[in-house]
Amino acid sequence: MKKLSVLAASIVAICGLAGCGGNKTTKIGIIQLVEHPALDANYQGFVDGLKEAGYEDGKNIAIDYQNAQGEQANCVTIAQKFVNDGDDLIFAIATPAAQAVANLTKDIPILVSSVTDPETAQLVKSNKKPETNVSGTSDLTPCAAQMQLLKKLCPNAKKVGMLFCSNEQNSFFQVALAKAECDKLGLEYQDFTVSNTNEIQQVVQSAIGKVDVLYCPTDNMIASAMATVSQVTIPAKIPVICGEEGMCQAGGLATYGINYYELGKQTAKMAVAILKDGKKPADMPIEYLESCNLLINEEVAKQIGLEIPADLK
Repeated sequence: MKKLSVLAASIVAICGLAGCGGNKTTKIGIIQLVEHPALDANYQGFVDGLKEAGYEDGKNIAIDYQNAQGEQANCVTIAQKFVNDGDDLIFAIATPAAQAVANLTKDIPILVSSVTDPETAQLVKSNKKPETNVSGTSDLTPCAAQMQLLKKLCPNAKKVGMLFCSNEQNSFFQVALAKAECDKLGLEYQDFTVSNTNEIQQVVQSAIGKVDVLYCPTDNMIASAMATVSQVTIPAKIPVICGEEGMCQAGGLATYGINYYELGKQTAKMAVAILKDGKKPADMPIEYLESCNLLINEEVAKQIGLEIPADLK
Protein backbone atom coordinates (compact mmCIF):
# COMPACT_ATOMS: atom_id res chain seq x y z
CA MET A 1 0.00 0.00 0.00
CA LYS A 2 2.82 2.37 0.84
CA LYS A 3 4.48 1.81 -2.55
CA LEU A 4 1.17 2.43 -4.33
CA SER A 5 0.65 5.68 -2.39
CA VAL A 6 4.10 6.93 -3.34
CA LEU A 7 3.44 6.01 -7.00
CA ALA A 8 0.09 7.82 -6.95
CA ALA A 9 1.67 10.89 -5.41
CA SER A 10 4.36 10.88 -8.11
CA ILE A 11 1.75 10.69 -10.86
CA VAL A 12 -0.18 13.61 -9.34
CA ALA A 13 2.99 15.68 -9.15
CA ILE A 14 3.90 14.91 -12.75
CA CYS A 15 0.39 15.75 -13.95
CA GLY A 16 0.53 19.01 -12.02
CA LEU A 17 3.73 19.99 -13.79
CA ALA A 18 2.35 19.00 -17.19
CA GLY A 19 -0.93 20.80 -16.64
CA CYS A 20 -3.05 17.61 -16.52
CA GLY A 21 -6.60 18.45 -15.55
CA GLY A 22 -5.80 22.16 -15.15
CA ASN A 23 -6.83 25.17 -17.18
CA LYS A 24 -4.00 26.73 -19.15
CA THR A 25 -3.70 30.48 -18.64
CA THR A 26 -3.98 32.25 -21.97
CA LYS A 27 -1.17 34.74 -22.54
CA ILE A 28 -2.07 37.96 -24.37
CA GLY A 29 0.59 40.48 -25.31
CA ILE A 30 -0.56 44.06 -25.87
CA ILE A 31 1.74 46.54 -27.58
CA GLN A 32 0.74 50.22 -27.78
CA LEU A 33 2.78 52.64 -29.87
CA VAL A 34 2.48 55.73 -27.67
CA GLU A 35 0.34 57.25 -24.94
CA HIS A 36 -2.45 59.58 -26.00
CA PRO A 37 -6.21 59.58 -25.29
CA ALA A 38 -7.34 57.71 -28.42
CA LEU A 39 -4.88 54.81 -28.10
CA ASP A 40 -5.37 54.67 -24.32
CA ALA A 41 -9.13 54.37 -24.86
CA ASN A 42 -8.56 51.70 -27.52
CA TYR A 43 -6.54 49.65 -25.01
CA GLN A 44 -9.08 50.08 -22.20
CA GLY A 45 -11.97 49.12 -24.46
CA PHE A 46 -10.17 45.93 -25.45
CA VAL A 47 -9.45 44.92 -21.84
CA ASP A 48 -12.99 45.76 -20.71
CA GLY A 49 -14.45 43.90 -23.67
CA LEU A 50 -12.48 40.78 -22.77
CA LYS A 51 -13.61 41.03 -19.15
CA GLU A 52 -17.26 41.30 -20.19
CA ALA A 53 -16.78 38.10 -22.18
CA GLY A 54 -15.32 36.29 -19.17
CA TYR A 55 -11.62 36.78 -19.88
CA GLU A 56 -10.06 38.61 -16.93
CA ASP A 57 -6.40 39.43 -16.37
CA GLY A 58 -5.00 37.54 -13.39
CA LYS A 59 -7.77 34.93 -13.46
CA ASN A 60 -7.98 33.00 -16.71
CA ILE A 61 -5.73 35.21 -18.88
CA ALA A 62 -2.41 36.92 -18.33
CA ILE A 63 -2.05 40.29 -20.08
CA ASP A 64 1.43 41.63 -20.77
CA TYR A 65 0.90 45.32 -21.61
CA GLN A 66 3.87 47.21 -23.08
CA ASN A 67 4.06 50.81 -24.35
CA ALA A 68 6.71 51.66 -26.95
CA GLN A 69 6.71 55.38 -26.04
CA GLY A 70 6.61 56.32 -29.72
CA GLU A 71 9.90 54.59 -30.58
CA GLN A 72 10.04 52.12 -33.47
CA ALA A 73 13.05 50.36 -31.93
CA ASN A 74 10.99 49.72 -28.79
CA CYS A 75 8.22 48.23 -30.93
CA VAL A 76 10.64 45.65 -32.32
CA THR A 77 12.02 44.80 -28.86
CA ILE A 78 8.53 44.36 -27.41
CA ALA A 79 7.39 42.29 -30.39
CA GLN A 80 10.41 40.01 -29.98
CA LYS A 81 9.56 39.55 -26.28
CA PHE A 82 6.01 38.47 -27.07
CA VAL A 83 7.22 35.98 -29.67
CA ASN A 84 9.89 34.57 -27.34
CA ASP A 85 7.31 34.26 -24.55
CA GLY A 86 5.08 32.20 -26.83
CA ASP A 87 2.03 34.40 -26.34
CA ASP A 88 -1.28 32.92 -27.49
CA LEU A 89 -2.53 36.18 -29.01
CA ILE A 90 -1.06 39.63 -29.62
CA PHE A 91 -3.03 42.89 -29.74
CA ALA A 92 -1.17 45.70 -31.52
CA ILE A 93 -2.38 49.29 -31.20
CA ALA A 94 -1.33 51.61 -34.10
CA THR A 95 0.36 50.79 -37.40
CA PRO A 96 4.09 50.82 -36.44
CA ALA A 97 3.38 48.52 -33.49
CA ALA A 98 1.34 46.20 -35.71
CA GLN A 99 4.03 46.09 -38.40
CA ALA A 100 6.74 45.28 -35.86
CA VAL A 101 4.81 42.27 -34.56
CA ALA A 102 3.66 41.06 -37.98
CA ASN A 103 7.25 41.10 -39.23
CA LEU A 104 8.37 38.75 -36.46
CA THR A 105 5.71 36.05 -36.39
CA LYS A 106 3.50 34.38 -38.95
CA ASP A 107 2.11 31.87 -36.43
CA ILE A 108 0.75 33.76 -33.41
CA PRO A 109 -2.71 35.29 -34.06
CA ILE A 110 -2.43 39.09 -34.21
CA LEU A 111 -5.28 41.56 -33.86
CA VAL A 112 -4.62 45.20 -34.69
CA SER A 113 -6.51 48.40 -34.03
CA SER A 114 -6.00 52.13 -34.57
CA VAL A 115 -4.73 51.17 -38.03
CA THR A 116 -6.47 53.15 -40.77
CA ASP A 117 -5.89 50.78 -43.68
CA PRO A 118 -4.27 47.41 -42.84
CA GLU A 119 -4.07 46.52 -46.53
CA THR A 120 -2.02 49.61 -47.44
CA ALA A 121 0.14 48.96 -44.36
CA GLN A 122 0.83 45.48 -45.84
CA LEU A 123 -0.48 43.73 -42.76
CA VAL A 124 -3.09 41.78 -44.73
CA LYS A 125 -3.51 40.71 -48.33
CA SER A 126 -6.88 42.45 -48.43
CA ASN A 127 -9.14 44.04 -45.83
CA LYS A 128 -12.00 41.75 -46.87
CA LYS A 129 -9.93 38.56 -46.62
CA PRO A 130 -6.63 39.00 -44.73
CA GLU A 131 -5.09 35.58 -45.61
CA THR A 132 -2.40 36.22 -42.97
CA ASN A 133 -2.20 35.77 -39.20
CA VAL A 134 -3.41 39.38 -38.84
CA SER A 135 -6.90 40.88 -38.61
CA GLY A 136 -8.57 43.50 -36.44
CA THR A 137 -10.35 46.84 -36.60
CA SER A 138 -9.72 49.99 -38.63
CA ASP A 139 -9.95 53.50 -37.20
CA LEU A 140 -10.74 55.00 -40.59
CA THR A 141 -12.55 58.26 -39.88
CA PRO A 142 -15.02 60.04 -42.17
CA CYS A 143 -12.47 62.40 -43.70
CA ALA A 144 -14.94 63.80 -46.23
CA ALA A 145 -17.47 64.54 -43.49
CA GLN A 146 -14.72 66.24 -41.48
CA MET A 147 -14.00 68.57 -44.40
CA GLN A 148 -17.72 69.31 -44.70
CA LEU A 149 -17.75 70.12 -40.98
CA LEU A 150 -14.77 72.43 -41.54
CA LYS A 151 -16.67 74.26 -44.29
CA LYS A 152 -19.73 74.63 -42.11
CA LEU A 153 -17.84 75.91 -39.07
CA CYS A 154 -15.51 78.14 -41.11
CA PRO A 155 -17.54 79.20 -44.18
CA ASN A 156 -15.04 81.94 -45.08
CA ALA A 157 -12.01 79.64 -45.02
CA LYS A 158 -10.20 79.35 -48.33
CA LYS A 159 -6.98 77.48 -47.51
CA VAL A 160 -6.50 74.41 -45.30
CA GLY A 161 -3.19 73.40 -43.74
CA MET A 162 -2.72 69.62 -43.52
CA LEU A 163 -0.65 68.94 -40.39
CA PHE A 164 0.72 65.41 -40.04
CA CYS A 165 3.79 63.23 -39.54
CA SER A 166 5.69 62.40 -42.72
CA ASN A 167 6.56 58.94 -41.34
CA GLU A 168 2.99 57.79 -40.75
CA GLN A 169 1.33 55.83 -43.57
CA ASN A 170 -2.12 56.25 -42.00
CA SER A 171 -1.84 60.02 -42.22
CA PHE A 172 -1.03 60.09 -45.94
CA PHE A 173 -4.05 57.85 -46.55
CA GLN A 174 -6.41 60.16 -44.63
CA VAL A 175 -4.95 63.39 -46.01
CA ALA A 176 -5.49 62.11 -49.55
CA LEU A 177 -9.19 61.54 -48.74
CA ALA A 178 -9.43 64.99 -47.14
CA LYS A 179 -7.81 66.65 -50.16
CA ALA A 180 -10.24 64.94 -52.52
CA GLU A 181 -13.14 66.43 -50.55
CA CYS A 182 -11.42 69.85 -50.45
CA ASP A 183 -11.31 69.77 -54.24
CA LYS A 184 -15.08 69.23 -54.30
CA LEU A 185 -15.63 72.05 -51.81
CA GLY A 186 -13.36 74.50 -53.62
CA LEU A 187 -10.82 74.64 -50.79
CA GLU A 188 -7.08 75.05 -51.38
CA TYR A 189 -4.63 73.11 -49.21
CA GLN A 190 -0.98 72.95 -48.22
CA ASP A 191 0.98 70.24 -46.39
CA PHE A 192 2.78 70.97 -43.12
CA THR A 193 4.68 67.84 -42.14
CA VAL A 194 6.89 66.93 -39.19
CA SER A 195 9.24 63.99 -38.64
CA ASN A 196 9.55 64.30 -34.84
CA THR A 197 7.78 66.06 -31.98
CA ASN A 198 10.51 68.68 -31.64
CA GLU A 199 9.48 70.14 -35.01
CA ILE A 200 5.79 70.56 -34.26
CA GLN A 201 5.77 74.01 -32.67
CA GLN A 202 7.96 75.53 -35.39
CA VAL A 203 5.99 73.92 -38.22
CA VAL A 204 2.63 75.03 -36.79
CA GLN A 205 4.04 78.53 -36.33
CA SER A 206 5.09 78.54 -39.99
CA ALA A 207 1.48 77.85 -41.02
CA ILE A 208 0.17 81.02 -39.35
CA GLY A 209 -0.68 83.59 -42.00
CA LYS A 210 -0.60 80.98 -44.77
CA VAL A 211 -3.79 79.08 -43.96
CA ASP A 212 -7.23 79.83 -42.50
CA VAL A 213 -7.68 76.51 -40.71
CA LEU A 214 -5.61 73.43 -39.85
CA TYR A 215 -6.64 69.80 -40.35
CA CYS A 216 -4.98 67.06 -38.27
CA PRO A 217 -5.91 63.46 -39.18
CA THR A 218 -5.64 60.64 -36.63
CA ASP A 219 -1.87 60.99 -36.58
CA ASN A 220 -0.22 59.51 -33.48
CA MET A 221 2.61 62.03 -33.29
CA ILE A 222 0.30 65.04 -33.61
CA ALA A 223 -2.28 63.51 -31.26
CA SER A 224 0.32 63.04 -28.54
CA ALA A 225 1.38 66.71 -28.89
CA MET A 226 -1.96 68.50 -29.37
CA ALA A 227 -1.18 70.72 -26.37
CA THR A 228 1.82 72.03 -28.30
CA VAL A 229 -0.29 72.62 -31.40
CA SER A 230 -2.99 74.51 -29.50
CA GLN A 231 -0.41 76.73 -27.77
CA VAL A 232 0.21 78.22 -31.21
CA THR A 233 -3.21 77.97 -32.89
CA ILE A 234 -5.44 79.38 -30.12
CA PRO A 235 -3.57 82.70 -29.69
CA ALA A 236 -3.43 82.97 -33.49
CA LYS A 237 -7.20 82.23 -33.63
CA ILE A 238 -6.68 79.39 -36.12
CA PRO A 239 -9.38 76.68 -35.92
CA VAL A 240 -8.14 73.08 -35.87
CA ILE A 241 -10.36 70.31 -37.24
CA CYS A 242 -9.21 66.99 -35.76
CA GLY A 243 -9.41 63.35 -36.71
CA GLU A 244 -10.67 62.16 -33.32
CA GLU A 245 -12.18 63.22 -30.01
CA GLY A 246 -9.06 63.12 -27.83
CA MET A 247 -7.30 65.62 -30.08
CA CYS A 248 -10.32 67.90 -29.97
CA GLN A 249 -10.46 67.77 -26.17
CA ALA A 250 -6.74 68.62 -26.04
CA GLY A 251 -7.15 71.93 -27.86
CA GLY A 252 -8.69 71.29 -31.26
CA LEU A 253 -11.93 72.94 -32.33
CA ALA A 254 -14.05 70.09 -33.65
CA THR A 255 -14.18 66.57 -35.00
CA TYR A 256 -16.57 64.12 -36.52
CA GLY A 257 -14.97 60.86 -35.57
CA ILE A 258 -15.09 57.41 -34.07
CA ASN A 259 -15.12 56.26 -30.45
CA TYR A 260 -11.81 54.50 -29.77
CA TYR A 261 -13.10 52.83 -26.60
CA GLU A 262 -15.88 51.16 -28.60
CA LEU A 263 -13.33 50.23 -31.27
CA GLY A 264 -11.32 48.41 -28.60
CA LYS A 265 -14.42 46.55 -27.41
CA GLN A 266 -15.19 45.52 -30.99
CA THR A 267 -11.65 44.15 -31.31
CA ALA A 268 -12.13 42.22 -28.07
CA LYS A 269 -15.09 40.40 -29.65
CA MET A 270 -12.77 39.30 -32.43
CA ALA A 271 -10.28 38.07 -29.81
CA VAL A 272 -12.99 35.99 -28.16
CA ALA A 273 -13.86 34.47 -31.54
CA ILE A 274 -10.23 33.38 -31.87
CA LEU A 275 -9.69 32.17 -28.29
CA LYS A 276 -13.08 30.53 -27.72
CA ASP A 277 -14.35 29.56 -31.15
CA GLY A 278 -11.04 28.77 -32.85
CA LYS A 279 -11.45 31.28 -35.67
CA LYS A 280 -8.40 32.25 -37.72
CA PRO A 281 -7.42 35.87 -38.47
CA ALA A 282 -6.81 34.82 -42.08
CA ASP A 283 -10.56 34.34 -42.53
CA MET A 284 -11.74 37.36 -40.47
CA PRO A 285 -12.36 40.57 -42.46
CA ILE A 286 -11.11 43.88 -41.07
CA GLU A 287 -13.98 45.48 -39.15
CA TYR A 288 -15.11 49.11 -38.92
CA LEU A 289 -17.25 51.09 -36.48
CA GLU A 290 -20.59 51.99 -38.00
CA SER A 291 -21.28 55.13 -35.97
CA CYS A 292 -19.40 58.42 -35.61
CA ASN A 293 -19.69 61.24 -33.07
CA LEU A 294 -19.72 65.02 -33.49
CA LEU A 295 -17.68 66.88 -30.90
CA ILE A 296 -17.13 70.65 -30.77
CA ASN A 297 -14.86 72.18 -28.15
CA GLU A 298 -16.97 75.17 -27.12
CA GLU A 299 -14.25 76.64 -24.92
CA VAL A 300 -11.82 76.72 -27.84
CA ALA A 301 -14.54 78.25 -30.04
CA LYS A 302 -14.89 81.07 -27.49
CA GLN A 303 -11.12 81.60 -27.29
CA ILE A 304 -10.73 81.97 -31.05
CA GLY A 305 -13.91 84.02 -31.44
CA LEU A 306 -15.81 81.51 -33.55
CA GLU A 307 -19.61 81.37 -33.53
CA ILE A 308 -20.96 77.82 -33.61
CA PRO A 309 -23.91 77.43 -36.00
CA ALA A 310 -27.17 76.79 -34.15
CA ASP A 311 -27.79 73.45 -35.88
CA LEU A 312 -24.46 72.11 -34.60
CA LYS A 313 -25.04 73.01 -30.95
